[in-house]
Amino acid sequence: MYEPIRTKSVHSTMADAPNPDFPHRSREEELDIQLAGHLSALLAVTDELRALAPSADLDTAAERLAAQVARLRGGGTPVRAPLTPVTSEPHLTDLHRRAHAVAGRALLVAASRADTAAAILAAERMDAHSAALALADPRELAAH
Repeated sequence: MYEPIRTKSVHSTMADAPNPDFPHRSREEELDIQLAGHLSALLAVTDELRALAPSADLDTAAERLAAQVARLRGGGTPVRAPLTPVTSEPHLTDLHRRAHAVAGRALLVAASRADTAAAILAAERMDAHSAALALADPRELAAH
């Protein structure tokens, strides 16, 4: 019914002799890259919030996020946008909602790679953005 396989499998040859052109990263390295990306995205949203509504809490969070990103990237300082007044003001609730979602993704990756420091920071940021959403509109959290 089926035609027999006449050639050797490409998968077995790839497994037998690793190709130097193909990037080989461990699962932990991939998770580090993902976590650094999520924390960088959270840092960007935090910087947006700092530009619109400056606070000591956001300043501290931004510094802690930058330190974690630098640690995960082997000491490289994360790129940050300068704090400038925004001409078209996005709604703060939308930014807090976005930051909450990104912090949740970072928490999942941090938990899967057993990075306690990053997991604690992500959970704290989720709590802070949840509190900001609750203050802005108590019905907001029930809707999402």
